[in-house]
Amino acid sequence: MATATETRTDAKTSSADTNTGLTLETDKGITTVADGVVAKLAGQAVREIDGVAGMGKSFRRLLGRAKPGQESLAQGVNVEVGKKEAAIDVVIMVRYGFPIPTLAQEVRENVIARVENGTGLIVKEVNIEVDDMLFDDDTPAESRVQ
Repeated sequence: MATATETRTDAKTSSADTNTGLTLETDKGITTVADGVVAKLAGQAVREIDGVAGMGKSFRRLLGRAKPGQESLAQGVNVEVGKKEAAIDVVIMVRYGFPIPTLAQEVRENVIARVENGTGLIVKEVNIEVDDMLFDDDTPAESRVQ
């Protein structure tokens, strides 16, 4: 079993900061896991939940559409990685018709499972901010008059 030795002790780090992270030391060698990897694991876990329509703040999502290529898995995810634990913040957009408390709980449970299984870290908290809601475009708006 690997024991975790930490390479940083500062406060929250953006997912784009790849110079820090978790270091796992064993008698056979050292494995370093960057914070960005933890953020991508969390981002993928969020996207696996039906009812999540997108990630990140509305303005950032709009900017992301202007850039060529795929949306980053770490968009909308902020992680704080310690020696043995992690705290994760995610910003999501939900699809209309999905109950937000239920959806948030599903997201939280999936993020915890994926990050703990993928890294060996203990996820202490997953904070979820619902920034926007997506309505189906093919639903015609009903007119009040004929």
